[in-house]
Amino acid sequence: MPEPLLLRDTDKSIAILTLNRPNRLNPLSTDMLLALLTELERISTDPGLRVVILRGAGKAFCAGHDLKEMQAMRQSNQPDQALTELFKLCTRVMLAIRALPQPVIAEVQGLATAAGCQLVATCDLAIAADHVKFGVNGVNIGLFCSTPMVALSRNIARKQAFEMLTTGEFISAPRAAELGLINRAVPMSELQADVLNLAKTIASKLTAAVAIGKEAFYQQVEMPVEQAYDFTGQVMVQNMMRDDTTEGVAAFLEKRPPNWDQDL
Repeated sequence: MPEPLLLRDTDKSIAILTLNRPNRLNPLSTDMLLALLTELERISTDPGLRVVILRGAGKAFCAGHDLKEMQAMRQSNQPDQALTELFKLCTRVMLAIRALPQPVIAEVQGLATAAGCQLVATCDLAIAADHVKFGVNGVNIGLFCSTPMVALSRNIARKQAFEMLTTGEFISAPRAAELGLINRAVPMSELQADVLNLAKTIASKLTAAVAIGKEAFYQQVEMPVEQAYDFTGQVMVQNMMRDDTTEGVAAFLEKRPPNWDQDL
């Protein structure tokens, strides 16, 4: 039996997804996207999971879309329809990551280019090995990275994003951290431990509060400032009225650990 395209492991309340097509640099083929979407939907309804780590097997995190598959679609009887469906599916995966109640951390051990860079930018958090390179390089083959541009331009400054998109040049992991594409770059030997520590820190917080905060974060960032304050004020009211938040506040005031009845 062939190895599955996507591996899933669990470390207590942390789900670990691994893109598992290392011989092809883990491309976002139709099958890979469908596998990702299926697992994300399963995770979204699992109250026992609080954080997701997304990894890549082998020397690359993800090299983007499967160009061989795209070329075959281009030569099919209905190329426009086939390619449109591919990009719609990719969009569904990116939006599923954003809609997931659990924060998603990209653990980037190798190359992340084109839609692979988009995947990193879409994750809520990202830590990369310091040797890793990032790029949106489609322009080098005459295919501008228009869909990766959506996530990229919402992570880093416009001029920096446009330079990456129009030159097709790679940036280093330390530079990606400076620009805000990733949280930080660390030595490869420390990568998994650093990501796991971050995941465990988040998992130790009140699950409901993190889920409420993630949803509100992405909603308010698209709003004008005054509207964002009105919206987030109501979110805080609703959050404050929860019994588990009442317990957290009381525990802080009484200088004791909160009793949230969460299995860590």
